[in-house]
Amino acid sequence: MASAPAQQPTLTVEQARVVLSEVIQAFSVPENAARMEEARESACNDMGKMLQLVLPVATQIQQEVIKAYGFNNEGEGVLKFARLVKMYETQDPEIAAMSVKLKSLLLPPLSTPPIGGGIPAS
Repeated sequence: MASAPAQQPTLTVEQARVVLSEVIQAFSVPENAARMEEARESACNDMGKMLQLVLPVATQIQQEVIKAYGFNNEGEGVLKFARLVKMYETQDPEIAAMSVKLKSLLLPPLSTPPIGGGIPAS
């Protein structure tokens, strides 16, 4: 039998702003920035490799912050935090802006194919 599920942390809008701000700040800590840069360089802008190399590092950085607010120290905690942020994005423009900033730290800039091209007509 599975044990009873742990109490899911709940944050007010104000608390979510604070935690989100701390998560974003954690990515600028020199050690974390170096870890992310190394993972990005190893991934060579390949989306599959980004998921394998960059996402786990980003998840660890977030976990280090959010565990202090009651989220478990596994990937599940990051997912629950992300859902909470998503819920507040529509209610709070500051959270929405910080969420965009966090996503920009996690995802590589997308390169767009040249207009009219990429795949030659046959």
